Amino acid sequence: MKLIGSLTSPYVRKVRIVFLEKKVDVDLAVENVWAADTKIALSNPLGKVPCLISDDGEAIYDSRVIAEYADGLSPVSKLIPSDNRERAAVKTWEALADGIMDAAVLARLERTWRPAEQQSTPWVDRQMEKIQAALRQMSAQLGENAWCHGNQMTLADIAVGCAVGFLLLRFPDIQWQTQYPNLDTLYQKLLQRPSFSATEPPKA
Repeated sequence: MKLIGSLTSPYVRKVRIVFLEKKVDVDLAVENVWAADTKIALSNPLGKVPCLISDDGEAIYDSRVIAEYADGLSPVSKLIPSDNRERAAVKTWEALADGIMDAAVLARLERTWRPAEQQSTPWVDRQMEKIQAALRQMSAQLGENAWCHGNQMTLADIAVGCAVGFLLLRFPDIQWQTQYPNLDTLYQKLLQRPSFSATEPPKA
């Protein structure tokens, strides 16, 4: 299998971690979707990463679909519960974490792609408000628990770790570690896992 993605995308990092935790081999094909010569549309008409090319050549996207697909490839380290209610809880955590990533990407594009005089401060502020609201919810739900859901790591923790890690990379001024020390405790624990340390994005 081949995973098309970038080294800095939090969505790509999420599925890379899932594959590593599942001990399923997948080749990473690095692609810059913003480059003029990008060929991502040949695999995903939406022009987004990650995109998984299966052994039979079928393209699978987006990150939530790929993560769920990968979890079913091996019985090792079950990351999504089979019980319907618990499954929904883990997937809701993932949706919340992905929402942080969505808002962060939109805010970053507004700041980096538009000329300064065309940038919308209210638009960026709206995205920042979404991020702060999601962080508050995450911290409140996590409380003093060791993991986001249940008594072991799940896709919920992976998604949260990728979301807050992306904030550290692109929005260090948010300082969520000081505001929400329980999220930082979880993140530091996740960083001890080879899957997280191997996929840390380059700082440049």
